[in-house]
Order: sequence, then structure tokens, then C-alpha cells
Amino acid sequence: MRRAAVAATTTTTRMAAEEMRRASASTATAEMPASPAPAQAGSRWARVWPRALRWIPTSTDRIIAAEKRLLTIVKTGYVQERVNIGSAPPGSKVRWFRSASDEPRFINTVTFDSKENAPTLVMVHGYGASQGFFFRNFDALASRFRVIAIDQLGWGGSSRPDFTCKSTEETEAWFIDSFEEWRKAKNLSNFILLGHSFGGYVAAKYALKHPEHVQQLILVGPAGFSSETEHSSEWLTKFRATWKGMLMNRLWESNFTPQRVIRGLGPWGPGLVQRYTSARFGTSSTGELLTDEESALMTDYMYHTLAAKASGELCLKYIFSFGAFARKPLLQCASDWKVPTTFIYGQQDWMNYQGAQQARKDMKVPCEIIRVPQGGHFVFIDNPSGFHSAVFYACRNLLSVNGEEGFTFPDGLISA
Repeated sequence: MRRAAVAATTTTTRMAAEEMRRASASTATAEMPASPAPAQAGSRWARVWPRALRWIPTSTDRIIAAEKRLLTIVKTGYVQERVNIGSAPPGSKVRWFRSASDEPRFINTVTFDSKENAPTLVMVHGYGASQGFFFRNFDALASRFRVIAIDQLGWGGSSRPDFTCKSTEETEAWFIDSFEEWRKAKNLSNFILLGHSFGGYVAAKYALKHPEHVQQLILVGPAGFSSETEHSSEWLTKFRATWKGMLMNRLWESNFTPQRVIRGLGPWGPGLVQRYTSARFGTSSTGELLTDEESALMTDYMYHTLAAKASGELCLKYIFSFGAFARKPLLQCASDWKVPTTFIYGQQDWMNYQGAQQARKDMKVPCEIIRVPQGGHFVFIDNPSGFHSAVFYACRNLLSVNGEEGFTFPDGLISA
């Protein structure tokens, strides 16, 4: 866990600014809803202000356009929609929905073509990401599932209301309650829920609160299993005592996010994102490198989702303490687990799979842990075929024909 402390606030600042190569526009395969949702705050000025003069060269429309360009790589047809979740859960008094505006909130959603009666797989992205990060997985997964991927409230192409949460409880409600309102709007039940990293934390917390809707839980490199007291680190203690550690801890507690660096760089921000993409999914990749086309489209998409209005990203300090330790760790809830769960980790993932092993001891439901070789924290990008095999195996009872098993543990994967 200790590398997360540095990664959350310093990864982007190490990279020199370099102008991003623009991805060429191409025809989108998405089907847009007949009545487009109201534009997010700031998009009006984005339309009237010349693009060349904008300090932050992005807008809501450009997020959606970048998403469409990225998804041209996907061969499976899909429908894109912004699902209205209202301005608050009915009867709710929690703070998450309060802002200066009472406008309805929307969850950006893509649903892929699938075979009739295929089980539904809902995919939830992690911190600093959005649903397009799964672009290498949609085709393979849609061959077996009805795949639905979302941008969580405050991320990607979803609404970005003012973030007014002041506690861990309110912050968790922001994500859990908005997801539940989305589920109601989509009329879903009995689905497989997959969450990556912070999305794994949200998925697990949702399944704890609403287990009646989740058939199977798949947590990919999930964050939030241990607290600082449960996973004391001599290295972290010593680092905090240095001036750098004190500075970074202060930035963390003041909710200084990596996205603020990208916004602060203005027109140089895209180049910074390109440097990160080229390093993480290129020279420093632990698995299958992105092609030039994938890298360009991914960079473009990532920049626009990161540089847009700060909203969901401000959850960071309320969910985790410095060092990415959970303030309300999932490990403490293990005995309350009610949904069969499969953990999937890249073999080089900095998230520690031993937290899942510890949780499994207290779980009263089936639990498996699978490690995928040649994969890091973004295992679904690093080793997509290995990741797909792990997901299919995790859902083997739902995918088997006439109740027959038909699945053996995939070659090359590691059972932990």
C-alpha cells in the first residue's frame, strides 16, 4: 500500500509537459438518446469561448466525443445514454445530493449488444478513471454477458455536482445511493457487479447494503481492505517524519488531488497525461502494450475526464487516510458479506492480495482469489485475455449450460 501515498500526489508532477498528439476524429458507433440531458455547468462558456483561448481545453461535450472515439476500437455495438437519477433518493436527508443547483443528476451509461438471456455484468471504474478504461474488455465480455458500464457520479461523462460531503459516511452515501438510484432507473436486479480499485470499494459497500440485487461480486485490485492501524508501516511512519512526508500529508488532508495539477497546467495538461499514458501502458507496462492508436485515443479520453470540473475526485481524503488506507476498511465487514465474491489481482498489482486472504477467513460465503500474470493494477489493460479468463471462471455457475460445470481453472492463472 505504501506506494499509493506517493502515487496519488506526485505521479503527474514528475512528468515534463509535452503537447499531446490529437486523436483523429472518427464516426461514433453509439446511439444517443433522443432528448439529450442538460449540459453540465461550464459547458455554456465552453461553447462561446474560443477553444484556443481556454486555459483548460475541455468541456462536457468533448468528454463524450473522446469517449466515442475511444470506443470505435470496440467492435460490439452499444447504446450510450445518460440515466436520470433525480436530485436525491426519495426521502433521503443525507448531504450527498445538496448543491447550489436542484437539477437532476445523470449517470453516463453504455450498454453493449448481447445474446438473449445472457447474465448482466455491471462494471464500475476506479479512482481517476471512467468506464472507457475497460475498452479492451468489452468485446470479449459481451460475448458471454450483457455488459453495462457506468461513469460513477462526479466522474467521466456523468453529472458533476458540487461535492458537499463532509464525512466518510456522507461520501460513501454519495456513491452507494447514486448507484442504487441508477439501478432503479435501469430496472436491474440479479446482476453481476464488478468494481476496480476504488470502484471495488464502492461495489463491495453497495453489495453489503443491497445484497438482494447482486448475484456475484467481482473485485479487481480492490482498495480499502485494511486501515493504517491494521497495516502499520515502518516506512510510512519514517516518511511522514520527513519534510516531504509532512508536506504530502498536508496536501492529502487539504484534498489536493492529482487532477488539480492537470487543470493548473492548462493547455500543457494534455502533454502531461500523454507522458503518463506512454509510461504506464508503454515503457513501464507489465503486460501487453497499447498500440499507437489505442495510446492516442486513451490519452485524449483520459485528459478530458481528468481535467473537467472537480466533483467525485474530492472523495479521496474522506475514504482514505494518507497512504491509501481506508478509514472504514472492508476487512472489518468481512463477516457481514452476503454475496459470493471473487477477487482478481494482477500479479504485479501494488494492491496487496493478502488483505483479501485475511477477509476470506471471516467470510461466510464462497470466496476465491485469482492472480493474473503479466498484469499490474490495471490488469484488464495489461493482460486482457488473462483477465477475461478469470472473469469467466468467476461466473462459471451463471454461464454454465443446464447447470453443468463446463469450466476448469484456467491455465496460467494463480489461485491464491
